[in-house]
Amino acid sequence: MFKILHKDAAAPQVTSLIIEAPYIASHHQAGNFVVLRIHEKGERIPLTIADSDSDKGTITLLFQKIGKTTEELAMLKAGDEIRDIAGPLGHASPIKKYGRCVLVGGGIGSATLFPILKALKREPNKVIVILGARAKELLVWPDKFSEYADETLLTTDDGSSGRKGFVTETLKEVIEESKVDIVIAVGPVRMMQAVSEMTKPYRVKTIVSLNPVMVEGTGMCGACRVTVSNKTRFACIEGPEFDGHEVDFHELVNRLGFYRAEEAEALAKFKSKCKGKCKK
Repeated sequence: MFKILHKDAAAPQVTSLIIEAPYIASHHQAGNFVVLRIHEKGERIPLTIADSDSDKGTITLLFQKIGKTTEELAMLKAGDEIRDIAGPLGHASPIKKYGRCVLVGGGIGSATLFPILKALKREPNKVIVILGARAKELLVWPDKFSEYADETLLTTDDGSSGRKGFVTETLKEVIEESKVDIVIAVGPVRMMQAVSEMTKPYRVKTIVSLNPVMVEGTGMCGACRVTVSNKTRFACIEGPEFDGHEVDFHELVNRLGFYRAEEAEALAKFKSKCKGKCKK
């Protein structure tokens, strides 16, 4: 059992949990994730480790309420326990001294970039962070990123914070201003695709963190398969990070939509069953 020590709201519909998990905290590297199950009959879901503290033996998980399990997870409070958390899983991010790095985050995907930022700065590298969201209140951890990044640039669709527009527009300006050695992008699939397509003509190495359907996280089920360089790869054990210029994003988008109807039905049933009984 894994005890929740602290719960907070990072943004509307986005919850932050600090969880007691000494083993995972001591072995966590930037880019790793966990697979958790709230209770014995719960669904297994993957979540990125947004931060960790090996001295305190804690990990921080950020997640957005988008389905039945994340809705249920958001109802837990400090002092509650989670049945299973397996991790750290996946390959760690390729951290080394690159030079000038740009991290591009969209919405909740920004959480994945925070440990990567801290790791890149330890090398050290110059790191520019570009965070995007539909509106100011949906930006995730802009102040925390600013504590470590050499520069933090904000973009919002409605212009309520930073520049009005898309992250790709700001990224293009940064690349054209001075040489960029690597771009790491995490967020909605279409955003990562747009970033990869934008950087390709500039021949800038671009890494993306993929989020296919995942069941058990050890490569046994094959649910998380993606096509990279025309080869089938398993995101749970060979990723989740891949060369963005080699990913078949069209296939990934299609696979992500396979169970949309079932997911909506499960969420509707949970809310109906929970109505008037569950507390957040």
